[in-house]
Parts: sequence; C-alpha cells; structure tokens
Amino acid sequence: MNVVQEQLSFAGPLAEVYVNQFATVQQLYESNPAETSSWAERVAWLDQSEHTRVGRKALAARLREYNRQYNPDPAVEQAIHQLEQPGTAVIVGGQQSGLFTGPLLVIYKAVTILKAAKDASARLNRPVVPVFWIAGEDHDWDEVNHTYVMAPDLQVRRIRMHRGGMERLPVSFTKVTSEAWDKALTELEQLLPDSEHKAVVLDLARSSSADADNLTAAFAKLMGALFGKYGLVLLDSSDPELRRLEVPVFEQMIRRNDELESAYHETVRDLAGLGFEPSAEVAENGANLFYINEHERLLLFKQEGRFEDRKGKVSFTADELLTELREHPERFSNNVLTRPLMQDSLLPVLGSVLGPGEIAYWGLTRKAFHKLGLKMPLLLAREAFTVVDRTVQKYMQKYQLSWDDVKDAEGFRRRREAWLAAQERMPVDKRFDEVIAAFGELYNPLIEELAGVQSDLSRLGAVNRDKIIGQIEYLRGKAKDALEKIHETGLRHFDRIQLSLFPLSKPQERVYNLFDALNRYGTDWIEGLMNIPYELTGKHRIIYL
Repeated sequence: MNVVQEQLSFAGPLAEVYVNQFATVQQLYESNPAETSSWAERVAWLDQSEHTRVGRKALAARLREYNRQYNPDPAVEQAIHQLEQPGTAVIVGGQQSGLFTGPLLVIYKAVTILKAAKDASARLNRPVVPVFWIAGEDHDWDEVNHTYVMAPDLQVRRIRMHRGGMERLPVSFTKVTSEAWDKALTELEQLLPDSEHKAVVLDLARSSSADADNLTAAFAKLMGALFGKYGLVLLDSSDPELRRLEVPVFEQMIRRNDELESAYHETVRDLAGLGFEPSAEVAENGANLFYINEHERLLLFKQEGRFEDRKGKVSFTADELLTELREHPERFSNNVLTRPLMQDSLLPVLGSVLGPGEIAYWGLTRKAFHKLGLKMPLLLAREAFTVVDRTVQKYMQKYQLSWDDVKDAEGFRRRREAWLAAQERMPVDKRFDEVIAAFGELYNPLIEELAGVQSDLSRLGAVNRDKIIGQIEYLRGKAKDALEKIHETGLRHFDRIQLSLFPLSKPQERVYNLFDALNRYGTDWIEGLMNIPYELTGKHRIIYL
C-alpha cells in the first residue's frame, strides 16, 4: 500500500477556507485545531464546565446498555468505563444510518474518529474516547435507503431497500421487513463480482442484518463488527432512553428559543459580510426542533406565541410544549442547527470530526453555543481517500495518465478522445482503396491483352479479377474488425479508470459501498486504513494498492 497526498476538493468554499485560511473565518469558529494551544484550552474548558453536561454515570450506563446489544466488544466496554471517569474527553463524529453503512466516506469518518482520539490522547496525556453518533433521528428515507457497487459488467449498480409504509418517521423507527432484507442481500450477492473474499463479505452482511427490523440496528451491528475492537463507542441519537437524559437540554432550547433563533440569523449576516452563503436553512421563526406526531416527524415554527408545524397538525404554547417534553421526551429531536448543541451538552467533546458540508453549517452555530453557556469544540476535518487498485494503476500507466489527468472530467474526456484519434494510425479504407486501384491499373491492361490472344481469356480474367478484389475486401473487413476490437478494449480500460475513481462523476468515497471495497481489497483493508498516519487537515490522499 502506497499512500500519496494529491489535490482533490469537492468541498464548498467555507470548508476550504476553514482548513487553509482559518484566520479569515475565525469569527465563525471557536478555535483553530492546527494551533497546539487550542487543544489545551479546550480541555481546560471541559474540566471547568463539567456541571453543564448530562451526568457521566447516567450517560455511561445507557451507552453501556446500547453497546452491549449492538457492539459488545471488551474494548468498547473499557472505553465506556473511561468515559465514566471525570477528565476523560471525547472525539465524536456521526452519520446517518445508511444501507450497508452507505458510501465509503462513512467508514473514513469512523477511521478518522479513532485516529484523532488516539492522537489527542497522546497529545494531552489523558484518556480520549472515540464515539460514533448515529443520526438515527433523521427521517429522510431516500438519503439512506440505497447504496452502490460496481457490478461485473463495469456498471455502477444501485441496491435499494424498501420499507412497508410511507411514514416520515426517524430512520431508527422505520420498520424494515425480513423480506426486504433478503431482497437487498440477494442483490448484493448478485452484483458483487466473484472474488476470494466474497463469501466472508456476504457472511458479514447477513450477520449484521439478521433480526434487524430497521436500518439503524443493522448499521450499529455492522459498525460494531468493524470497529468495536478499536473501542469505538456507538450512540443512536434517536434512542428513547438517551432522550430522557436530554430533557434538560431540550428545556433550555425551548425556553431560550428566541435567543437561539436570533443567534442563527446574526450569523447569517456575518456570513454574508464574509462573502459566504449559509449552507443550512435558517428559517424565519424557525424553532429548529422536530416533534414526532403519530407517524410523522414535524419541524416546528413559532407563530403568535405558539410552536406549530407548517401544516397545522400540532400546536403548543411554550408551557404545553415543555409539559409534552417531560411526559414524552421520545417525541422530540433536533434539526441540523441544534444537533451540535445537543451533542456538546451530552458528551465532553474535545473535537468533532466533520465532512466539508458539516464544517460549513457548523459555522452557523457558534453564537448559539454561547447562548446556552457552551463553546464550540475543535472541528476536525474527516480524512478523505481514493483507492486505486492494481488494475487501474496498470491502465493509467499504459495510457500515460496522471492523477491530474483523471480528476478533471473534461481533461480526461479530451485524453480519451486523443487516444482514440491516435489509433487511426492506419487509415484502413484509404489504404485498401489504394491497393484495389493499383491492382486494377496493373490487371486491367493484362485482361485487354489476353482478349487479343483468345476471347474467352478476357472473360476468365475479369472473373479472376473480381475474386481477387473480393479477397482484398475480405481482408479489409478483418482489418476493421481487429482495429475495432483494439479500440473497444482500450475504451473499456478508460471506462474502468473513470468508473473506479469517479463513478457518477463524483469522488469514489461518495458513491461506492463498504462491501464493494471489502470484496475487492480484502477484509484486512480497514486495518490498512487504520495504519495510515493521521492527517489533521483531512487533505485528500490516494491509496495505491
């Protein structure tokens, strides 16, 4: 495995500036993780603010119970025990619970969390526990119900999970039948190319989905199987028992909702002043909280002193909403702007591992953190990789393609066309036309001469001439077939490069699934990822296998 840093960015402008020119946007964020002093300052603040968070013992008890169900590795038990002790900090990052974990970037985020926690622990000489925040409270089913693999026919194929009803419930509460799992697993088996790893990979897929009646349960089991041995603690944000611990935080969000809204709108103006657009909607009169009513997760807004959804299905005064919270905390959940506040009210967060889009929308939240007496944690960029297997490397070398040639879609198209044009080094039709013409110039006068000897020879000569020309035409067809096959093979090589590295015109990590990778590279591939040195800035790296 050879790892090389190469430029590739599909990030928005704010995330780019955060990583490369922090001083330009420092008013939006609390501190710069590239500065050593930021780490010590954050830990000192965590020690001082211990009383502002949910009690460690109650939190550890719930995490212990949840992880024993889905992630029962002794290393996880030890990590939760450490979390229970005062002074232990957390590196946290999260993602929606996608089918078979979703795209590879989810795996890279988990790997980054683990590496960052280990690095921080050594840096600060204190325990730092890695936590993966499963965003099971999200309700956008279409974002999580599918994943992609490269099929044997070199096509990007989608595997889709079907649900029984059309409720807009959190993914953790959306039921998936065993028949739906069977169908998805069958598709996975059919679409994965045959390999020496396929049997083990399919066993892992089946075991993680066994007895799982929702995507989050299967996601947790799979993440536990992959990362439990490293001590990665799992947390489901929609866990009803965890929600009970969060009641005091929701109370603050409701009581101080106008202040929070004002903070978000102020930051939108700050962003505009810096030349950036907000990456998340900051709605007018938005409460930035969801309420689950029967079979639907409803976003709340404030209207004439009441908390209501847009469709008028629910309506509460602030006091009624607080009463509902105390009686039914499981009906409440955060939106994209309040989730960071909940995360830091629940966990002693030293740093949060984020993708580019998340870094951008977290830029809206600093003033909101302050309204609740909190401080934004260190924001750590998720590591980004592109894996280049030996076959793709061979093709790139054969056609003299560099990374820069491949990453630019328009440039790659031009290189492909240039190669195809260069293959016409033998203009088949022109050369064969020349041969036939030259043959005619030599042969036709001979036939005329033979006619003077005997008339039958002229007819025989013409027949013979046509047969020879027919044989030349036959060779012309064979030559064309051969060149077309050469071209077809080469074009398939170009297609393989593009489909491997930029499927659907996106970076590989945003499309292909974990099982696609494990089937191709082997089950020890994740161990290889863990052994790649940690990159604080999250700069893109290529893994040449």
